[in-house]
Formats: sequence, structure tokens, C-alpha cells
Amino acid sequence: MSKESKHQIKISVTLDENKIPSKIQLDSPEDGFEKCNTPAMLLSLWDRDNLETLKIDLWIKQMSVDEMKFFIHQTLDALGDTYTRSTSDEEMGAILKEFSRYFAKKLKLYEQK
Repeated sequence: MSKESKHQIKISVTLDENKIPSKIQLDSPEDGFEKCNTPAMLLSLWDRDNLETLKIDLWIKQMSVDEMKFFIHQTLDALGDTYTRSTSDEEMGAILKEFSRYFAKKLKLYEQK
């Protein structure tokens, strides 16, 4: 029988005078993230009682639209992997990843590099 342990993931958000994020910092030394500054985050948590997603989407004002396009594309791609791992439904996971590729192609993301 394994022992449970606590693991802390800390996200700090600094807001400017207009309450717009100016800094987002992730701190989780056990995962290799120590005071890691990031310009954007998407956090989704499952509310089992209400059967709905609780979410927080934040990005700093200095994040460019082009960076956001890449961020969303890579998030969509990762969701395909997460879906497949969590449900073993490889067909729908592949469809999510296919949509991610379509999204990138329509935005010409990798033609810009």
C-alpha cells in the first residue's frame, strides 16, 4: 500500500493598476519549475458535483497574437494526447490532433518560421 503525499503547485499572478496580468509565475520545484515566468496559462479543473469545467485563462498584455496562436495550437494538440491517455479512445484522440494540424495549417503557423 502506498503512502499519500502532498504536492504543491503555486501560480502567482501580478496585476497592473487596471487589474490586467503583468506577470505570471509558476513555482513547482518537484516538477522542475522554480519561479518560472510565463506569459500565458490555461487552467481547467473538473467540478464533479456540477459536471462542468472550472477554468482560468490568463495572459499578460505583452504576449503577442502570434505567440497566442502557437500556444492555442499546441494546447489543442496536447489535448488530443490527454484525451487518448485518459479514455483509451484512440480514434477521437486522433481526430483532436487532426483538428490541431488543420488549425495550424489554416493559420499558416509553421510557414512563418
